[in-house]
Amino acid sequence: MIPVSRLNHAVLYVRDLDRSSRFYQEAFGFQEIAREGGMMAFLRAGGSQNHHDLGLFNVGPAASRPPRGSTGLYHLAWEVPTIEDLARAAETLSGVGALLGASDHGATKSLYGRDPDGNEFEIMWMVPRDQWGEYENAAPVAPLDLERELARYGRDVARAG
Repeated sequence: MIPVSRLNHAVLYVRDLDRSSRFYQEAFGFQEIAREGGMMAFLRAGGSQNHHDLGLFNVGPAASRPPRGSTGLYHLAWEVPTIEDLARAAETLSGVGALLGASDHGATKSLYGRDPDGNEFEIMWMVPRDQWGEYENAAPVAPLDLERELARYGRDVARAG
């Protein structure tokens, strides 16, 4: 058995290193910390203790995308600390034309997006564990009503309650 504690970073193949690096900086606030040989860029999330959270490996403009539904990576999931952060992420992703959809998975509330190379990602907020209730052992896929979730879990609601 391998004692994994968490996922440390992800590496994506991209067609245009500059374009992809700009996207992740603009959409996620990542900082590019290194470029190696003009082929790789390493980015770190704000406040991260990792050396890098995302690696981008340039494969050139002629590289093909894997067909949807083929084996391989479906998406990466980035967790945000608050439901308000998730709401701000929806605005950011909409602003950069990357928002694909949103789902309520019970214990998590999620947005889905796509980077310029078609790599899909999830931005998710996890409901506090003591409030999972019926979702302790379930993961439904339902439409996300972000306004309702903000009213239910938002900081202002927590302070008033």
